[in-house]
Amino acid sequence: MIKQRNLKLDLQPQAKKSVFARHETFHPRFGWLKKGFDRASKDPTIFLCKDAPVRLGVGKNMVRSIRYWCGAFKLLENDQPTDFGQQLLGWDGWDPYLEDPASLWLLHWKLLEPACLATAWHFVFNYFQQNEFTVEDLFYRLSEFLDQASIKIADSSLKKDINCLLRMYVTQDARSSVSEDSLDSPFVDLGLISSAGDSKHFAFRLGNKPSLPAEVIVHACLCYSALHSKTTKSIPVSRLLYEVGSPGMIFKLTESSICGAIESVSKSNLNVGIEDSAGLLQFSFDRDPVKLSTEILNDYYDAWGENAA
Repeated sequence: MIKQRNLKLDLQPQAKKSVFARHETFHPRFGWLKKGFDRASKDPTIFLCKDAPVRLGVGKNMVRSIRYWCGAFKLLENDQPTDFGQQLLGWDGWDPYLEDPASLWLLHWKLLEPACLATAWHFVFNYFQQNEFTVEDLFYRLSEFLDQASIKIADSSLKKDINCLLRMYVTQDARSSVSEDSLDSPFVDLGLISSAGDSKHFAFRLGNKPSLPAEVIVHACLCYSALHSKTTKSIPVSRLLYEVGSPGMIFKLTESSICGAIESVSKSNLNVGIEDSAGLLQFSFDRDPVKLSTEILNDYYDAWGENAA
C-alpha cells in the first residue's frame, strides 16, 4: 500500500491551472515526440499551418495531440525547443531517437515535474493511494479530489484522461476495451502499471525497475532537491520517497531503490552520497544540484553511447 499523505490537492507549483484532455484522446505514440520536436525546431509555426497534417503525416486531431505532448514533456515551450529538448533530442543530443529506455524514464519524470500540464497524471502518481485499482476507482477519487479543490471539469474529460493514462502505461492486451486504431505507447515498457488478474484491475509496480538507471533516479533526486531549496546540500531520503512530486512517487520506488541508486552513482561521482544522521538517512551533495544532475546524465549518456557504438 502506498504510504498515506496529506490529502489536500495542491496543484501549485505543478501548474498555474488544471489541464485536462488536451491530448485529443491520443497517448504519445512511437516517433511522435521526435517528429514534433524536429519539425517545430525548423518551423515553430508548423502546428498552426493548414498543411500541418500533410507535413507531419498524421490526422488533424493528431497534430494537436503531438503539439500538446511535446509541450507536456517540456520538449517545447510556446512551440519553441527548450533547453531540455535540445539536450535530449537535438542533433547532438543525448538520445535523439529515444533508443535508450533511460530516456523514456527521463521523459516520464519531465512530464510530472512542475509545471505539470497533465493534471490527471499529477493526481494519479502523487495523490491516488490505492496500489491496486480499477478505472472506476481512479475516476471516483479524481472527481472527489477536484471537488475538494473546487475545480469543475466535465466527467467526459476526466474519463478521457484516465483512459489515455492507462493506454499510455499498460500493455494493450491488458485493457478491457481498445479502439481499433490504438497502438501501444513506448511508455508501457517502463512497467509502472500492470494488469492485476484481469482486464479490469490494475496495479502500480513498486520498487526496483530493471530499465531505470541509477543515474536517472539521482538526477531526479537532485532536481527535486533544487526545487525545494536553493541553499541546502542535503535532503531526507523520506522526502524523496513520499512527498508530492518526489522521485519515489513518480517512479514508484522504495527506500532501498533510492538508496541503492545513490550509492551506485556515488562510486563514480564523489559529489553525491548517503549520510546517516542519528538514524535519519540523508541524501547529500556538495555542488549545485541542477548542474550536478546534468553532469551525471552527460556521463551516463556518454557511456551509453560508447557501449552502443
